[in-house]
Amino acid sequence: MKLDVNLTDSFNYAKLLFDDFGRLIILIILAVIPIVNFIVVGYLGNILKAPKDSKELPQLEKYGELWIQGLKIFLAIIILMIVPLILMGSTLVQIVLTQLSLGGSFISPLSGILAISLFYIGLLLAFFIGLILAMSIVHMLKKDDFGKIFAFNEILAIIQNIGWGTYILWLAVLFIISGIVTVIMFNIPVIGWILELVLTPALGAFIARSVSLTYLEGTTQETATTTEQT
Repeated sequence: MKLDVNLTDSFNYAKLLFDDFGRLIILIILAVIPIVNFIVVGYLGNILKAPKDSKELPQLEKYGELWIQGLKIFLAIIILMIVPLILMGSTLVQIVLTQLSLGGSFISPLSGILAISLFYIGLLLAFFIGLILAMSIVHMLKKDDFGKIFAFNEILAIIQNIGWGTYILWLAVLFIISGIVTVIMFNIPVIGWILELVLTPALGAFIARSVSLTYLEGTTQETATTTEQT
């Protein structure tokens, strides 16, 4: 996968939002309303499903279907992350309760070792799931099957086709870009919050397009490999 081609295409794709200010304004308004903002998540889901040669953004229509799709994406993320969150959360809760205890109770050495072990297991799981989360979501949407978020063998095969080194580099670059944009928006006085409202949908479109292209790269190489073997 050529990272520069991926990012350039994604940037140009996200810029299309500014060619239709009406759509951009609607997305901005929807994004700041709790629960209703699932519509925006669902719209980004349509970007994830867009074909590689797509040169136009999806139409902003059928709000009910977009909301349901956004809810599915949200639930998929929660379900995938629930186990590591429980493991890490239980440790933190135990520590906080012990610190607040007025009876002088303490964590026994065995309980302490177990709690710390569960925390690091949860952290390791969260890291691994975080690596494959984007591919899991787009795989679910592409296959139109919620159960595909658990198709780990298929998802890992796609990442393997991309190349783990390239894939992790791509994730790191996306993280850095998102962090830089966020820091810039939060540190601009007076108009920073306005820039955040305007750029957040565009940043979402950029990331969604980049994820889609990366996924398609993995599936294209998988198809090519299968064809060569036959």
